[in-house]
Amino acid sequence: MTADADAVELVFRTEYPQVVAALVRVFGDITVAEDAVQDAFVVASERWRRDGVPPNPAGWIVTTARRRGIDGRRRATRERELGELVEATERGTDDGFEKDHGPVTDDQLRLIFTCCHPALRTEHQVALTLRLLGGLSVEEVARSFLIGEAAMAKRMVRAKHKIKAAKIPYRVPNEADLPDRLHAVLAVVYLIYNTGADDPDRAGLRREAIRLARALLALLPDEPETTGLLALLLLVESRASARWAAGELVLLADQDRTRWDRTLIAEGHELVRTCIRRDRPGPFQLQAAIQAVHADAKSVEATDWAQIVTLYDHLHELAPTPVAALNRAIAIGEVDGPGRALEELDRLAGELDSYYLWHAARGAALRRLGDATAGDEYRRAAQLAPTGRDRRFLLRRANAAVLDDN
Repeated sequence: MTADADAVELVFRTEYPQVVAALVRVFGDITVAEDAVQDAFVVASERWRRDGVPPNPAGWIVTTARRRGIDGRRRATRERELGELVEATERGTDDGFEKDHGPVTDDQLRLIFTCCHPALRTEHQVALTLRLLGGLSVEEVARSFLIGEAAMAKRMVRAKHKIKAAKIPYRVPNEADLPDRLHAVLAVVYLIYNTGADDPDRAGLRREAIRLARALLALLPDEPETTGLLALLLLVESRASARWAAGELVLLADQDRTRWDRTLIAEGHELVRTCIRRDRPGPFQLQAAIQAVHADAKSVEATDWAQIVTLYDHLHELAPTPVAALNRAIAIGEVDGPGRALEELDRLAGELDSYYLWHAARGAALRRLGDATAGDEYRRAAQLAPTGRDRRFLLRRANAAVLDDN
């Protein structure tokens, strides 16, 4: 890959969500904004190779995308409508984006709330905003939902069709509407962070998710789940520097805990204490409390696993998701042994048998039991794993399980 191609890819990864969010506000149409931004990157890949990378690559993309969008509208709208669009654009800031007033002033957070319209099904809200604002591919969004890429592509098409058919406006929701959209917004921010957590080269996604979580807390300080989400992200992020070594995954049990960020842990703990004082528990608050227990432990052996199981019990009552049940089973194994973990994991077979971490958890439990099939489970997990790093890690575990048998 050439330096110019690298520059295009870097700007795409870092600036795509911001440019799309701003252009949706200008053009009032997701498809127009997306097409304009994608066209701009196609032009960049050609022109930057010929003319070199401009001094301000992100600004170049913004300007080109805006022009491409206006050109597209020129072909599709009457002259009067075009004049109004150009006039609105020229009234904007240096980037050409008209400023809007309302309870949500952050462009990207504003678009998340806009897309999380109650006329859309929750999974469609989350999928669409992940694609637009997380800058994720359809494959990456599908992975977050544990479904196939083709099925996710259909969901996105249906969501866009619904927006167009229902004439859902692209505007800042009224303050009274914000709490009703909060669940989907929180889910989007959390999944954006998780995508960055899976890849050490995408730290920017994690930073953006934390920034959005802070903006949410400032916007809705009395909503306990906004506090819980920020606490959760900070506590998980505190382990980021210890999670990878030479580009390879390091499990929680094997991490160097002296490398954990104590400043983030302290802030996360304070937010968890705020949640406890409010006594209005929700899924993100409970997940944050679980991470707080991990952060307190000097070692994996010193972890209060019984408390973690209790917290997972509460979480499963409030939000009985398969992934929460998987993590609960792993925690049960730390309290009651691998046999009990295997029993709980096997209850999830129908829901998670295509999920690589379920097979990895079964492999770990079988290995602790001295079962010769542990290696097979790890290899199955490796086959399903989404990244090369995950596959390499799981194959190393499979090989280690074979050596245990010998």
